[in-house]
Amino acid sequence: MAQDGADCAALPLMHGEHGLESLSNWFSFTWRPLVPAGEHCDTLLAAIARDLKQQTHQLTLAPIPDEDGSATRLETAFRAAGWHVQLEVCDENHVLPVQGRDFAAYWDTRPGKMRTTLKRKAKKVETEIYTQFDEGGWRAYQSVYDNSWKPEEERADLLEAFARAEGDAGRLRLGVARHDGAPVAAQFWTVEDGTAYIHKLAHVEAAKPLSAGTTLSAALFAYVIDQDEVGLVDFGTGSDAYKRDWMELNRPRYRLTCLDPRQPRAWPALTKSRLRRLARAIGHG
Repeated sequence: MAQDGADCAALPLMHGEHGLESLSNWFSFTWRPLVPAGEHCDTLLAAIARDLKQQTHQLTLAPIPDEDGSATRLETAFRAAGWHVQLEVCDENHVLPVQGRDFAAYWDTRPGKMRTTLKRKAKKVETEIYTQFDEGGWRAYQSVYDNSWKPEEERADLLEAFARAEGDAGRLRLGVARHDGAPVAAQFWTVEDGTAYIHKLAHVEAAKPLSAGTTLSAALFAYVIDQDEVGLVDFGTGSDAYKRDWMELNRPRYRLTCLDPRQPRAWPALTKSRLRRLARAIGHG
């Protein structure tokens, strides 16, 4: 942290395998500095960048957005402080700017195959959306996840604690689709400050012909657009092809790697970084 009068800047960090890294986890959509706008606060950010040389030889910060200038701002501050800086795209973020549309207007712009699938399959499943944490709804979500193609959840306890907290706050949107009473698809969304966040989705592999995932997604999109009146739907990170069918904008997410060339511990990583740049230059040549 750095503070000057009423102005304060902070970088949420934690110790990692190779120095300090952004305070984030697998579920994080983004990581960004906690720094108000303005040149004076840029000075505070630069002061943090200089001070961190006394605490580590390397920082790895990700996933950073840049639509708000966060990635550029961090790159400028650490470069000015004498760090060797590499800024690169590490992921992508698909979003839907609603732009005042209702669900019907949005749905009319979706690919024909999606609209046909929903028309043919919607009656085969029943959907339910929980806005508060419900034990039965959560068990249904877990049952779907356990019988899906998804790998075992490493921190199911963390996810459940998050769902309970969001339910208490009224931000949870947990969707479950059932066929003949059995859960066959489930999705975990939250809504906050005009944005709907899609955290998790899964369907039972054996029930794939039902297209329950498409039906449930449509129900949740309709709910957050028409009931919650969100301005943005955020599908998180990942390059999954199906996200492009639902979303309309793709935003890059960046990784900023900072190495202090004065510290011998940083030299192996610096050498690797320079060799990679040389290889790219030769390849482009």
